[in-house]
Amino acid sequence: MSTAGDRARLLRKRHQRERQAVVFGALLAGLGVVGLGAAAVYTDVIPAPFLDRPFSTPEPTDTGSALPAPPCPTAELLPASYNSVTVNVLNASSRAGLAGQTSTDLAARGFIVDETGNSEVETSANEEIRFGEAGLAAAYTLASQLTDPVLVLDTRTDASVDLILGDTFPGLIDPTAVTLDPGTPLVGVAGCVALETALATAVPGPTATPEPTESATEAPAEDATTSDEPAIQG
Repeated sequence: MSTAGDRARLLRKRHQRERQAVVFGALLAGLGVVGLGAAAVYTDVIPAPFLDRPFSTPEPTDTGSALPAPPCPTAELLPASYNSVTVNVLNASSRAGLAGQTSTDLAARGFIVDETGNSEVETSANEEIRFGEAGLAAAYTLASQLTDPVLVLDTRTDASVDLILGDTFPGLIDPTAVTLDPGTPLVGVAGCVALETALATAVPGPTATPEPTESATEAPAEDATTSDEPAIQG
């Protein structure tokens, strides 16, 4: 024989099952709506404009475009003689031996090769020439031997020039294609500015290397020169 307490417990259990059924039913209905919406977007039944926007990533920095404009030659500046141009040939590429071969080619034309080795400066150019104010004529003279050189003025005080070789360096142009006339003033490259303007934006020059002591051991370099004397063509 059931009592009033038993009936109350049965009612509570029935109400609890009804609530659970409502909750589970709502969850299943929600999942069904989400699934139908995803299927509609996937099949383009419902457009999703936010998916059409391209995901952007920061563009890599182009170090070449950040370089200052090179200086133009002064009005009456003549080319330097090859045997008065001191060049440091530096390899910024992944091509082993590139600086050594280029040094040999320059020396064969009469240029003085002072140092050959790996560059501490990266370049995205085929070839980059760095020089100071005193090396303006030397830089333009060296540039006449190259296909598409980028000229960069720095703060060095001597007349030396650095030739920095990139991964796509094609080598020196054919000697017969050099259009340099010793008696004709040099012509500036495209985009060059007055020397005074370029001096205001010159990049830092190379850091001086301490003289090695007698006990110091020379570290092997990828493109180290072996000759004690620079080759000069008369």
